Amino acid sequence: MSYYEPLVYVVPPEEEGFILKTVLQKRLMVSRKLLSRIKLTERGITVNGERQYINIKVKAGDRVEIRMEEEQSEDILPQDLPLHILHEDEHLLILAKDAGIIVHPTHGHYTNTIANGVVYHWQQAGITCRFRPVHRLDQETSGVLAIAKTPYVHQQISEQMIEHLVKKVYLAFVWGTVAAPRGTINEPIDRDPDQPHVRIVRPDGYSAVTHYEVAQQFSQAALVRIWLETGRTHQIRVHMRHLGHPLLGDKMYKLDQYDELAAELEASGCLQRQALHAYQLGFVHPGTREWTEYRAPLPEDLTRLEEWLMNRG
Repeated sequence: MSYYEPLVYVVPPEEEGFILKTVLQKRLMVSRKLLSRIKLTERGITVNGERQYINIKVKAGDRVEIRMEEEQSEDILPQDLPLHILHEDEHLLILAKDAGIIVHPTHGHYTNTIANGVVYHWQQAGITCRFRPVHRLDQETSGVLAIAKTPYVHQQISEQMIEHLVKKVYLAFVWGTVAAPRGTINEPIDRDPDQPHVRIVRPDGYSAVTHYEVAQQFSQAALVRIWLETGRTHQIRVHMRHLGHPLLGDKMYKLDQYDELAAELEASGCLQRQALHAYQLGFVHPGTREWTEYRAPLPEDLTRLEEWLMNRG
């Protein structure tokens, strides 16, 4: 049986007499669900090298270790695909995702996904991990994508997301002149009853909060910086349309008043998708316990779009 590198915690003097379960949950921040799973693993929890029950009391200087079995995504076909790696360590793989590629295989899309490429990359490097993206990006959205290498790392970042501690900053090109230089859209979102795959602002929907700031105003469009408090499906696209400024290239959430401009943009050939880019992702790194930020520069198609908008005045 193979294991990932153990998580280690040395008990300080002020925690002498603490219950081991408390140390695991309050210091190593192991969730109840993950703790139950680790307890079933041979040598999953040890103190000074000896397997222990979680109700014992620890002593100052005790070396607490938890181990998790190595896993792999056996249902994902390894495939040699280009990956833009921003960072990789024993805990995380951070990518700059291209637009047009799906993150995880779905019905009808079993190959040519980020997952296929990552599984191949790990296979070639001799790394045994299960593919665990810690957040989602739409197929046509480019930018920073974080993938956890262990259940513990996935749990740690997921909990930060639930507590709104993860910093997600997007860059979006939107139609129109944005009157306020910055603002907040606090409007609930849910499915459109007439089109279940479409989301709309509706009073009985789920809470959704989007903050925005105009980075550059062009003659008939703007580059806006956006950061989220919540993560509803299509949140940015729905909220910006509700504000009257849909994303350039977004055919699902367009407004008729911009049809002429949209036709001009399409004729230019410089944009083939909605103009949304996940620029920055920040969180407390589960391995180092330090705040870490990753950034992906604007991809080539959005750089061309920016030039096209500047040339129009």
